Amino acid sequence: MAEELGNKELIEKLPKEGVHCYPASPSKITRNRLLSAVFFILGAFMACYGIIKVNDDMTIKLALIVVGCLMVLITVLVFAQSFLIAKYRVAVDYNEKNVVLRYRFSKIAIPFENFDGRDGSPDQAEALIDKNFKKDANYYLVLDDVFEDACYQTSSSDLESVEDFRQLRDECFAIAEAYGARNSADKVKFYYEKDDKDAGSTDLDALIEETRAEKKADEEAEAKARAEAEEARIAAEEAAKDAEEKVEEAVEKAEETIEEKVEKVVKEATEEEKKEEATE
Repeated sequence: MAEELGNKELIEKLPKEGVHCYPASPSKITRNRLLSAVFFILGAFMACYGIIKVNDDMTIKLALIVVGCLMVLITVLVFAQSFLIAKYRVAVDYNEKNVVLRYRFSKIAIPFENFDGRDGSPDQAEALIDKNFKKDANYYLVLDDVFEDACYQTSSSDLESVEDFRQLRDECFAIAEAYGARNSADKVKFYYEKDDKDAGSTDLDALIEETRAEKKADEEAEAKARAEAEEARIAAEEAAKDAEEKVEEAVEKAEETIEEKVEKVVKEATEEEKKEEATE
């Protein structure tokens, strides 16, 4: 298959031997070890407390023992995994012609002939974390066996450094370009890659596109409603401000008129008093 889809010139430029290992982020390893130690102690305490202290209610006793034992088991597995990913989270094996990644306790090897590497994107939860808790930009890379339904994603925060991520990305892109598995007609296609000739895909694709169109229309309608509401609010504020200014102007004019009339009355009264004094 490599001969059919691959580019011999690009394949020759790839290293002929060696294994490039990319360890996991030290901060993640430390965090996993600390958390697993804390929850291990907590789980062991719960299990022991259920065995020794709780005698009256068997439901509570069993719940404490089961939950405690599960916590102990899970934390032991997480602690053990932290040592595996410290050696490498992803590796490029030029000896065996595989891209290898650690997934839990599995070691998944994707042959170069089946491999495609491309830029990834965060899901909603990752995007929220990146936006609110990550100071630096986080980059994503998809590691895909194009003939399998599942694909895997890693990010710059998963690896030891951003430089490691960039080097891994460059290697993966070079391998994918050289072996050309992404160009195979037999690969597992995403919905946006399918055409009308794909049997059984038309209805599903139409449904997906219809759902996407409805969602987009709803988002546009919501944005338009928000914009109209904002315009109405601004117009109301401006109208209220204009009315307030007119009221202030009317009050000022009324005050001036009253002052003028008061001054006139006082002046007239003063003149009358002077006339009376002159007559006397």
